[in-house]
Amino acid sequence: MKITDVKTILLTGPCTFDPYLSEARKLRSAAFIQIETDSGLVGIGETYAGYFFPEGVPEIVEFFKPVLVGNNVEDIPALWARMYHSGNFWCRVGLGAIVLCGIEAALWDLRGKELDQPVYKLLKERWKNELVHDKLPCYATGGPSNYPPDKLAGKIEYYMSLGFKGVKIGAGAYYKDKGFNIPSEPAEASEFEAAKMEYIRARFGNDLWLMMDAHMGNSISTWGLETAIAVAKAMEPYDLFFLEEPLHYTRPDLYSELCKQTSTPIAGGECLTAACEWQTFIAQDSFHIGQPDASFTAGLDQFMGVAAMLAGRGRKIAPHAWGAGASQMQNIHAGFACANTAILEVAPAYGPLHSEVIGDSLVLQNGYILPPEKPGLGIVLTEATIRKFPFVRGTGEFNSVPGKILST
Repeated sequence: MKITDVKTILLTGPCTFDPYLSEARKLRSAAFIQIETDSGLVGIGETYAGYFFPEGVPEIVEFFKPVLVGNNVEDIPALWARMYHSGNFWCRVGLGAIVLCGIEAALWDLRGKELDQPVYKLLKERWKNELVHDKLPCYATGGPSNYPPDKLAGKIEYYMSLGFKGVKIGAGAYYKDKGFNIPSEPAEASEFEAAKMEYIRARFGNDLWLMMDAHMGNSISTWGLETAIAVAKAMEPYDLFFLEEPLHYTRPDLYSELCKQTSTPIAGGECLTAACEWQTFIAQDSFHIGQPDASFTAGLDQFMGVAAMLAGRGRKIAPHAWGAGASQMQNIHAGFACANTAILEVAPAYGPLHSEVIGDSLVLQNGYILPPEKPGLGIVLTEATIRKFPFVRGTGEFNSVPGKILST
């Protein structure tokens, strides 16, 4: 089975059908990589770069394409290594590595289809992971904390009605008419978040798996270490599964210090790319729980390497997943392939760039995801979907600054 072509497919569609998250974000862009072969089998992968900077993806795919055309897919790590080395000066980390992730995922999808095996089984075999998860807990990734508090409660009730036993909400508050309010001073931030968690626990009890995402690096004012410590300590009575991204990624040493200062599990890593970038954070024990993303972390094989390094430090992983449908399934497969997976992130009430790609491959039962069964990644990208959701330039997400304001 020889590779005959490699294509980028950019699409724009509704961000989600979640009525609460839709208040803050209407559209999403996505970048899919399609690899064609002389056997008629087609592999599909996704790079999370398509959610942020889709316009940059096609040229990078074209750069790597000659490395693949004419080769078979028996040795995916060798093909990845050739691509990675060809862009040595600019893709060791960052955008090049992120795009490589989507290309490599399409190769694994092809290999799984060729062998009639789901990708997670191929990854488990390659990494000699013995543990078999018969199911994994999951949580609804809820974006911002829609306010006032009774609205936030309605949001959690909505996710629970969809079958979730875990939810992740954002730091601060989001008002439909006023936007975000995220306190940044230690006392104000810790008091606000403690009051929020007190309200949630009083209303929903301690059986709800509860997470908070501070989104630092994305918010208007980024917390410093003092604020992050204050908030983390304020969360200690509320049994959080984890507190995500309470600091910017420019300071792994501060993440390490934060982990030493609190019993609240600190999670992070969705913005880290290749394993060499992760190594800096892992060596310093910057996270209690790592969050590699199998559409961002340079490749599924790199994801497995990151998970193994974290396991070697006694750390768990909670795969990040906020791309479209292929990204979601890449992270489901990678999560099931790793022995130290603690929980999976799932987009609730996802939109058509999820549902039309995933079909019935993602099975949620009683708050748990079941192992995927279909060959490859279990995804499909039809011509009908491609026609229905043509790409619109400027629909990637970014942080608004003077002169460049996000409006979609």
